[in-house]
Amino acid sequence: MQSLSVDLGERSYPIYIDGGLLASPNLRKLLAAGVPGKQVALFTNECVDALYGECVRDALSDFTVDTFVMGDGEKYKSMQTYSAAMDFLMQHRHNRTTCLVALGGGVVGDLTGFTAATFQRGVSFIQIPTTLLAQVDSSVGGKTAINHPAGKNMVGAFYQPRAVIIDSSTLNSLPPREYAAGLAEVVKYGVIADADFFAWLEVNVDALGRRDPEVLKQVIARSCACKADIVSQDEREGGVRAILNFGHTFAHAIESLTGYDSWLHGEAVAIGMVMAARFSETLNLLPPGQADRLAELLRSFDLPVKLTNQISVEDMVEVMGMDKKAADGQMRFVVSAGYGRAHLTTDFDRQALVKVLAEFC
Repeated sequence: MQSLSVDLGERSYPIYIDGGLLASPNLRKLLAAGVPGKQVALFTNECVDALYGECVRDALSDFTVDTFVMGDGEKYKSMQTYSAAMDFLMQHRHNRTTCLVALGGGVVGDLTGFTAATFQRGVSFIQIPTTLLAQVDSSVGGKTAINHPAGKNMVGAFYQPRAVIIDSSTLNSLPPREYAAGLAEVVKYGVIADADFFAWLEVNVDALGRRDPEVLKQVIARSCACKADIVSQDEREGGVRAILNFGHTFAHAIESLTGYDSWLHGEAVAIGMVMAARFSETLNLLPPGQADRLAELLRSFDLPVKLTNQISVEDMVEVMGMDKKAADGQMRFVVSAGYGRAHLTTDFDRQALVKVLAEFC
């Protein structure tokens, strides 16, 4: 079992990575270390509960466990589900010593974390991510949120888990589309912080396509280490952490404008990253041809690199203006100055943005 740490002083926490971890005796010990009281609320969805719920409940047999089962999909990361979760905790008489355990993908993790952050002004929670996207990205770093019809993740909080427990073998049960969606966030780390990792991914396309277990553990560990390092420097996104949003301003607008049901998050991120790379080229920051190189790698993972929806340039601009990275009415974008380097900018010609959007919309 590999272990990493997200170093945040008194809010530091471990990340554990291994294949078969949910069926291992180690799970009982890892969970017990993060549960402060006698009560646990297990948050999951029907699909994941059927696959792994009993393993986790067995490992929590020393505690009183109540299971909250939510719908599967981005549209359930909503105020309605959040309200139902609060009702559930109060109906089952959970208190400040309870611990919420998120068993599932990014939707389950985000909603569980936000519920933990706000229930009785904050209770403990543990992440057990079961999708690649959640394992390499959303479970680490403490960003918790629910969506609003006007924008993605507009209601949320920075709230760190007590631990992140990653069983890489859960990826064997993922449908191909869900698995590919997680690879988009993996590729992102190569673009923003680790050019060698990007090149390594290009070499290991076939192994990743086969879901080679050792290669997957390397990918998860390297991605988590990259994110942990950035989060340790900037927990609340006041500076360098913003680079983790490469492509996301475009992606969140795409998701919002398509009602959160046309694209998986990772698919929207794949399209958004190509848009961001093309934008970086247009601003003469990224050498010509690098956006095409990025698109080629994403396509090799069966990810989309262009829109098929009817979305207008005007609507994209309007929704991006409401993005959380906008400040004082001014849009800000994460741009690449070469693989392994990224930064936030407000210094761009609006026509350059419109030109890129027109190419994709």
